[in-house]
Amino acid sequence: MKAPTRSLTTAEIAALALSLAHLGAGPQSVTARRGLRHAFDHLEVDDDVVATTLDTLTAPLPAEVAARARVIAEAVTGRLVIRLHYRDAGGHVSVREVDPVTCLVHRDHWYLVGMCRLRGAIRAFRFDRVIAVEPTMTPARPHLAERFLPFQRRKAA
Repeated sequence: MKAPTRSLTTAEIAALALSLAHLGAGPQSVTARRGLRHAFDHLEVDDDVVATTLDTLTAPLPAEVAARARVIAEAVTGRLVIRLHYRDAGGHVSVREVDPVTCLVHRDHWYLVGMCRLRGAIRAFRFDRVIAVEPTMTPARPHLAERFLPFQRRKAA
């Protein structure tokens, strides 16, 4: 008798994304992505957004983006503020101090979700728009990742 399977939660997928983000294209990442793709093979994907997201999650990041993702992942895990040099969609560059909350993948892009100290609000920063990232030794304020992940059903009040 086959054991019942369950779908991965949004939080579990975000955690896997964070773990895979910094691996680049090395041999460990190939094996990890193959295993993740196998886990996704059991999902019933009838949504183009989800299908594209899963493809992005299982594709390696370019080496320079993976290097920045490593610093971001360490900051999320260590609960430390990071300083981002970020180019927005309009091409404007700013320096932001961010309390990192989690990383996620949506469609074709990886994101850092965090509390932007400049804006005083949660923001999503596309990995490919991060020009540079600097670790700090400043403790980040705690934020629950589950509150900031997209595509979740919200519990009624």
